[in-house]
Amino acid sequence: MNPVPFVKMQGSGNDFVLIDNRPGILDPENLGDFIRGVCRRSRSVGADGLILLEASDRADFRWHFFNADGSRAEMCGNGSRCAARWAHRLGMARASLTFETDAGLIAAQVSGRRVRVRMTDPSPVEKDIQIAMNGSDLHLQFVNTGVPHAVEFVEELEGRDVVGVGRFVRNHDRFQPAGTNVNFVRPEDRHRVAVRTYERGVEEETLACGTGAVASALVSAEMGYADSPVDVLTRSGEILEISFKKEGERYTDVCLEGETALVYEGSLNEEAWG
Repeated sequence: MNPVPFVKMQGSGNDFVLIDNRPGILDPENLGDFIRGVCRRSRSVGADGLILLEASDRADFRWHFFNADGSRAEMCGNGSRCAARWAHRLGMARASLTFETDAGLIAAQVSGRRVRVRMTDPSPVEKDIQIAMNGSDLHLQFVNTGVPHAVEFVEELEGRDVVGVGRFVRNHDRFQPAGTNVNFVRPEDRHRVAVRTYERGVEEETLACGTGAVASALVSAEMGYADSPVDVLTRSGEILEISFKKEGERYTDVCLEGETALVYEGSLNEEAWG
């Protein structure tokens, strides 16, 4: 295969490889080995996920989003912010744009490095889910913000075994067959929460998770801990701003906003994934 042009971007510490696939360089249905190879840290570019941008007859563009393990995901909040900014930079879209995802149509607004995306409407929040782990109960809430997210409220974030507990919950029968991402949340005031997230598909804690930040803010509101807008302090130290409205039991007009960074661009040689 010829070298594949790409850019590396990150949003709040979530990093991605993005490829303009309008020429049809890659087949999105047969990319598992390629994605796993390119997303390996230390041995290749390294990333939490890979994004293909393609033409669309319904929106400014269509994306295909893949986790680092090669699995496909319906939505990624921080990835969507990076994709929107890069599509605007490529001239595929104006500053106000829409694009197709497996979770539905996403609207975005690009303002320099800062990007705001309007998320698809989330599922109703499921409350008071109890799961036994090592002789004690985990008390969880659950919401789908484009992808599934479990939320545990904790008093101390630093001491929580994010990977151990996250991996257990992610694979628990209660959340099969899709599994779930897992967020550990500490409310700080009515408009601020701190979050650590174990991400499905990466299978580790990540520095940020956009859909997880949204889930954490919505569940915090549902439990009476927070009001819109909510600043979510991610593991990277950056803030993601979540705003929303509530109509009956449903949350609407859910938006995610934060900074992005275009880190570098280049070409992937076959040794990057071979």
